[in-house]
Amino acid sequence: MEPVTQTIGFIGSGHIGGTLARLAIAAGFDVVMSNSRSPETLADLVTELGPRARAATAAEAAAAGDLVVVSVPLRAYRDVPVEPVAGKPVMDTNNYYPQRDGQIAALDDGSATSSELLQQHLPSSSVVKVFNNIFFKHLASLARPSDAPDRTALPIAGDDPAAKEAVTAFLDAIGYDAVDAGPLGAGGRRFQVDTPAYGRPYGPFTEPVGTPADAATIRAALAGA
Repeated sequence: MEPVTQTIGFIGSGHIGGTLARLAIAAGFDVVMSNSRSPETLADLVTELGPRARAATAAEAAAAGDLVVVSVPLRAYRDVPVEPVAGKPVMDTNNYYPQRDGQIAALDDGSATSSELLQQHLPSSSVVKVFNNIFFKHLASLARPSDAPDRTALPIAGDDPAAKEAVTAFLDAIGYDAVDAGPLGAGGRRFQVDTPAYGRPYGPFTEPVGTPADAATIRAALAGA
């Protein structure tokens, strides 16, 4: 199917961001990559990705993207530029790892989820939680055409139906089905760290090639949260 958006802006170009950029380019999207340092530090990645990729600042990548991917350590979520993503769907790949991010009271006491914190920071955007529950190597290896019998599904959560529809279309374009887990808060909790849907359906992280997990498998894992 033809992509419903033309450009994906990346705020964060690490393992998940880089993998998604490769899948997006293969599906016909342009990508604009950024990181916490400078565009020049992404020269090797952009060269590898080819002519459909360019490097920019985080604000420039956010402004360029029809869809925007936020894939930075959670501790840095307040550094995500606010104005350039206003009115746009934002795909949040983040997880809360206290050993990396430090203790965050609202997450420790359960009063918020990591994606809700990002949504509070981006009040004019529509955050959709996605890609947080799959190992980046499995994300690369499990993409399949829409008619493949072993197509894998990924859960999504969000409060804006139109944003979830856009993300579902993006997933379809890059080789995945989507399972709607529900709203950003309650739905997102169902596939955060240490839930049955986090990592396990796609095989152990020690295996570089993942195990296909269809929509029924993901729904069952979400039900066990």
